[in-house]
Amino acid sequence: MSGVWRFKNGVVRLVENPGSEESSTMKRKALLHTPTNELIRSYSSLERKLGGLGWERYYEDPELLQFHKPASIDLISLPLHFARFSSIHMYDIVLKNRDFFRVVDL
Repeated sequence: MSGVWRFKNGVVRLVENPGSEESSTMKRKALLHTPTNELIRSYSSLERKLGGLGWERYYEDPELLQFHKPASIDLISLPLHFARFSSIHMYDIVLKNRDFFRVVDL
């Protein structure tokens, strides 16, 4: 018998697969464009918002979707498929565009 012992509400119990339990209770994250209060649900939507802020598509690496601002050294690198777009990528976008994006819980 293997697993992790958890103490919750005064009861101790053995959880055999703790990773699956945590993933079911974890909140999903989403990227919010704050000026329009719109959730980003696709790369085409994100590309339009970033383009409006002066970001240009960078085609150097075919394995990544990348954006850069011509007047800076900032680079946003995203996985090619939106299904792999994670909170780490969202926070990178927020960091480089503080007044325009925010990460929210769904």
